[in-house]
Amino acid sequence: MCSCEDTKNTAPEKKKILKEKKQAEQEKRTDSILNSIKIPAGGKSKVDIAAIKTIEQEELIPFLTKYGKENPETKVFIETPFGDIKVQLYKDTPLHRANFIRLVKMGYFDATFFHRVSKNFVIQGGNSDRTAASKIRSKVGSFLIPSEFEAGHTHTRGAFGAAKYSEQNVSNASSPFEFYIVQGERGAHHIDNEHTVFGRVISGMDVVDKIAQVEVDDKEWPRENVDIDIKVLD
Repeated sequence: MCSCEDTKNTAPEKKKILKEKKQAEQEKRTDSILNSIKIPAGGKSKVDIAAIKTIEQEELIPFLTKYGKENPETKVFIETPFGDIKVQLYKDTPLHRANFIRLVKMGYFDATFFHRVSKNFVIQGGNSDRTAASKIRSKVGSFLIPSEFEAGHTHTRGAFGAAKYSEQNVSNASSPFEFYIVQGERGAHHIDNEHTVFGRVISGMDVVDKIAQVEVDDKEWPRENVDIDIKVLD
């Protein structure tokens, strides 16, 4: 069968298609750094959900400010099947630090995984398909944490940042539940001032690199769970 296609127009059209495909792939890697939440399917929690205070957006800043003063810790320890990761949280991102310490002390992360792995970019934790994680999220509240870009921390390798929702989020406010660690050797500076960096890995980047090698599905969700358990150090 012969083709009547105009070959003079084929090359520009092909370039356009390739450009659009490349752009779509880049957007997939950078848009919100946040997977859609999967349908809960089992799992148990040691958390006393009934005791959790639900926070509304309008009371978030005074609540976290007070909590941060009462809970000044800045180091956490992340246990994984591949080894341990130690993280230093920054004092000059007080809302993000206080929120994270609260969730750790609450036991929220024990019900979650490193649920997204994007090799040479980030590994992301704090989500799960377990019922426990979904229940805790609902009880904690649906607030967003205001960005703290003024601290000036950037996405170098080992940066510890907050994921965000992209929809109706022009202020780049953070999800309270999900975090990521920059794994790429050159960092991820294309998302500077889009996500708040509120800490850095001070030991265990070899563990981060091991996690970055796991097999994932087409949504970058590891085919085998990478469980996490986080503890406050000091």
